[in-house]
Amino acid sequence: MNRKAFLAIPTAALAAVLIATASVAPAAGPAPDGALLFQQRCAACHTVVPGGRAVLAPNLAGLANRKAASTAFNYSPALKASNLTWTRTNLDRFLAAPGRMVPGTRMVIAITDPAQRAAVVNYISTRPAR
Repeated sequence: MNRKAFLAIPTAALAAVLIATASVAPAAGPAPDGALLFQQRCAACHTVVPGGRAVLAPNLAGLANRKAASTAFNYSPALKASNLTWTRTNLDRFLAAPGRMVPGTRMVIAITDPAQRAAVVNYISTRPAR
């Protein structure tokens, strides 16, 4: 199409085409792998192995519905005072912005992508304590 023909297209028709193509959602890819994401983003500090040694951060085995700062680890005073229970909702909120949810926490890593965060929350929440 030449420039003259393009400019002859009514503005309303051109806008309709642009809106229609902009609103088409991209095809969804495979769901993120929570175990892989945990290994990539969390395993340098945390473990989910029942009875595994916590060095830089607490062991997350059996975390689902556990009170925050309730295991043998040197937690920040902020997390100790948070009175949180690690529900999936609270874990999701915490991983999205740890310092916003618990100002003063030592946790500084956030997972901003909601799909990746959901995969990690699901993975952590299903790790048994034993």
